[in-house]
Amino acid sequence: MKIVLVSSEAIPFCKTGGLADVVGTLAKEIEGEGEDVRLFIPYYEKIVPSFGIEDTGYRATVPLKGKDIILSLYRHGSTFLVAVPGFFDRNGIYGEKGHDYTDNDLRFSLFAQGVLRFLKLLSFKPDIIHLNDWQTGMLPVYLREYARKDEFYKGIGTVFTIHNIGYQGVFARESLSVMGIEERYFSIEGVEFYGNVNFLKAGIVFSDFVTTVSPRYAEEITTPAYGFGLDGVLRAKKDKLKGILNGIDYSVWSPETDRYLYRRFTPSDLRGRALCRYWLMKSSGLYLKSGYPVISYVGRFASQKGVELILEVIPYLVGKGFPLVILGTGERPLEKKLLDLSSRYDEGLFVYPGFDEKFAHMIYAGSDIIMIPSLYEPCGLVQLIALRYGAVPVARMTGGLADTIEDYNVYENSGTGFLFEDYNPSCFLEALKRAVSVFPMRKRWHSMMRRGMEMDFSWKSSVKRYIELYNEVRQGVQG
Repeated sequence: MKIVLVSSEAIPFCKTGGLADVVGTLAKEIEGEGEDVRLFIPYYEKIVPSFGIEDTGYRATVPLKGKDIILSLYRHGSTFLVAVPGFFDRNGIYGEKGHDYTDNDLRFSLFAQGVLRFLKLLSFKPDIIHLNDWQTGMLPVYLREYARKDEFYKGIGTVFTIHNIGYQGVFARESLSVMGIEERYFSIEGVEFYGNVNFLKAGIVFSDFVTTVSPRYAEEITTPAYGFGLDGVLRAKKDKLKGILNGIDYSVWSPETDRYLYRRFTPSDLRGRALCRYWLMKSSGLYLKSGYPVISYVGRFASQKGVELILEVIPYLVGKGFPLVILGTGERPLEKKLLDLSSRYDEGLFVYPGFDEKFAHMIYAGSDIIMIPSLYEPCGLVQLIALRYGAVPVARMTGGLADTIEDYNVYENSGTGFLFEDYNPSCFLEALKRAVSVFPMRKRWHSMMRRGMEMDFSWKSSVKRYIELYNEVRQGVQG
């Protein structure tokens, strides 16, 4: 089966978040199953490392505002990078200095058209095009129009994955004509969204099947509480909506082989983990009292991630003597509040505003508890990695967190973490208190750690489900 994955980012080329990890790894894993895979991403010339990237020599022309834009195609193995002069040769992927580029509608519509045109130039007609998030949402609209005029584009199935419905790509109505899309698509059944154009809605409506990244999140986004205004659209498509859980790449995230760790360890031999814990405290400049858990957070500083709840509980946790390590970047007001607290509680709280790959690995390996109090969480990779490394998650019961963490049961001595339901500081703090009360019970705690470490969150089962879905969509489209 010929499969094309399309995304605005993918490891190892460019990354702003979990989307890149998921798409880059998924492409590799599907290819490993023997499928014929191509991955298309934009060529961010100032961001993507140039080593190993070759110019294919292919050029495509796309009309824009009465001019012809010449697109170029580059290649690295089975990954193809679409270069659009003046649009992707900037310092950022989506924007700079906390502001999105105002022409992101044009940038990603040109990218979508480039993908379709280069597929024909490459003579690679896929059975399935798998699209990811709003940046690729207009591609099925263009595909529909191209198929009306060119036999090459007929019979291609489309799968659209929503990684985070909170980001939709909403632009003014006028952008439709600039993108070369007919006005007839601007309707409540089409791309219209409260008088604007919605890229994510376009992907949902005009793709053959919609997936999201966990079964529970697939249910949540059909409700007003989680649908961000698109719940009705998704309910109408419920027979073509499925949640497939993300996995993690165990060649990168395994304490048995992790090259970044001070000492490696396994579920049956946790001695190396104690040394990682010591290294984490030493490098953070924090003092660890005997019998006290190390509590950490890794992720974006964003409201969606529940950072406001973390800000509320920090004084209590530090006051009780629990060392806290926080790594991340994101919304500047939240970052400033965290840094202010770090200055106030310098002996108990360490905040690293940025991202460091080695330090992230060491946090997972050296922490006892990982905080994940998300307002909503489509899937989440943090808890999957934390469980693999024996760091017990304290998380909100939402989306993929609810699908992957089993709440601890003190009577049955079962579970892999601690969950809370209501989004407020007191419920979060109660869950943390439950966790720290179990921590001194070493046999129980180690049993919980090992249960989490031995769970299988590799891509194997998820890739199987995607391939089954691709076949289902292909049969529906091609007959």
